[in-house]
Amino acid sequence: MFRKSATKGLGKIGMSSVLVAVRGDRCDDELVRLGCELVNFNKGKLYVLNVIEVERGFPEDAELPPATAKAEEVLQRAERMAKSYKCAIEAYMRQTRRAGVAVVRESVDQDVDTILLGVPYRERYGAFTLGDTIPYVLKHAPCRVIVWRDPTLELSNNGRVT
Repeated sequence: MFRKSATKGLGKIGMSSVLVAVRGDRCDDELVRLGCELVNFNKGKLYVLNVIEVERGFPEDAELPPATAKAEEVLQRAERMAKSYKCAIEAYMRQTRRAGVAVVRESVDQDVDTILLGVPYRERYGAFTLGDTIPYVLKHAPCRVIVWRDPTLELSNNGRVT
């Protein structure tokens, strides 16, 4: 749970609706908790979105049972957590080519005040990267965007960060 000081005064910002994008990463639980605390200040609504990115070799509406099963599991976990916070929640999944486009589209469709995104520590070519989704959302979102990077870094057996 967050310290009171971590979210103190955030209700004054006017977050009556927050969109949390979850992927099944370690930081998902923290994102959902933060989202619940932000909207509970104003008795608002939390939207939880899981985006399934479909590779170009498949039709965008292709049946992807393993990905769908994982998305349902991630969304059910978020719903249970939101229920424990007595938070109004709507959880759903979307299939698309690019997650960033889906997140921005949903933020517009739901008219949210804030988007919460998490990013695990990842490297590309030896340097930390935000990937493609977060820069796209930061550039195109019509609302506030909060990015959460999980502070825990784990070293694998070869000494590389995972």
